[in-house]
Amino acid sequence: MCLWIAACSHDPASVRVKELRSPPRVTSGEHIVRHGESLFSISWLYSRDYKELAQENNISEPYTIYPGQTISLATRQKPQPVHKVVQKKTVTQTSKLNQVVKKQTTPPATKVSSPVGLPSWIWPANGRVIGGYSLKVPVNKGIDIGGKLGEPVRAAADGAVVYAGSELTGYGRLIILKHNSSYLSAYAHNNEIFVREGNSVKAGQKIAEIGSTGTTGPKLHFEIRRDGKPVDPMGYLPNR
Repeated sequence: MCLWIAACSHDPASVRVKELRSPPRVTSGEHIVRHGESLFSISWLYSRDYKELAQENNISEPYTIYPGQTISLATRQKPQPVHKVVQKKTVTQTSKLNQVVKKQTTPPATKVSSPVGLPSWIWPANGRVIGGYSLKVPVNKGIDIGGKLGEPVRAAADGAVVYAGSELTGYGRLIILKHNSSYLSAYAHNNEIFVREGNSVKAGQKIAEIGSTGTTGPKLHFEIRRDGKPVDPMGYLPNR
């Protein structure tokens, strides 16, 4: 099976869709790289973790790919875990072990910090949420934030630009930021884009302006993905 994205003579950013949808996680077939695509945009399209695609296709950092290159979407079958046989301790041994544990110093009651590697998120735009996250029909793998043409779109966390373009139909002019090895965020339907691939950005930095490319009216479509899987941004953004 071969999965293709139909080549168009027009700018995909001009394609208007009523609802933003993307296919489910694809684990078979292959993708032929087109001009302007990156490993990150391809992994985004198929709801895959870019690290997984890179490993499956023997692509090393900085994950450079070329037009015409074939990217396999198939996943290798993971080996079954080896179950070790553990000898059972006698009741007496277990009892003595429990006594030793109880004598150990109780750990200090310290405040639990945020999970290591979790970005500090801020809101990417000032408007109200006009479309919520949903994996049911109609699918929305992020949130839609209303706004006026030209209003600022800001980086939701520190990161690096790994995609800036309009090759993904339905997203219009799109920016994808990499925050760490697990988290990516996306900003769709932009009117103007002010960053390029490879740029480093800071949380709150203006990276684009709200537009209506690829949709029916001005808004920002914002997504967060963890290890390639979409998550509800409302669970990460601060209350306001």
